[in-house]
Amino acid sequence: MPTITFWFDFGSTYAYLSAMRIAELAAGAAVPVIWRPFLLGPIFADQGWQTSPFNIYPAKGRYMWRDMERLCQARGLEFVRPDPFPQHGLRAARVAQLALKTDRGAAFCREVFQAQFARGADISQTETLRDCLDRCALPAELLDRSGAPPNKAALRASTDAARCAGLFGAPSFTVDGELFWGDDRLEDALAWANAPHSSEGS
Repeated sequence: MPTITFWFDFGSTYAYLSAMRIAELAAGAAVPVIWRPFLLGPIFADQGWQTSPFNIYPAKGRYMWRDMERLCQARGLEFVRPDPFPQHGLRAARVAQLALKTDRGAAFCREVFQAQFARGADISQTETLRDCLDRCALPAELLDRSGAPPNKAALRASTDAARCAGLFGAPSFTVDGELFWGDDRLEDALAWANAPHSSEGS
């Protein structure tokens, strides 16, 4: 059975939208989901950017913030603009890798997104991540284990894999080597997973 890989960076506004709906949509389509954190920073650096393109291009940024307000209102999601933006999500991603080895990993990822984009918390802070773990009944010791060399290397490998898969932004979804970019392509990715040609790859 084809799976969908959900590539996300916690600093991505639109990944917040996908994180809050992918489980329900994927379950309805009978498609298993693999949650895979990676870092957008190195991907952006490959394109010559030192920060989010929403910061580099003011008009694009203004549109994105208003678009997020509209979409969150329509979907019944709380939304606040994080300060600073984008936030430093390195440690959150490392903790997420460990959390995703449990059955509460996806819940933890959703909590991190909500902490940042619904509650306005700073996800680079230990207190914020500890609260997210506590809300999911996950042990705080994951914070300590997140800095272990093998876990750091795993996140670097995930980012390298994202680069090799052709990713240039988040959220992104891959199904049998086929790439879909953006929250508005989530339904297309799920449909591809259930289509006969999905087994042929790209």
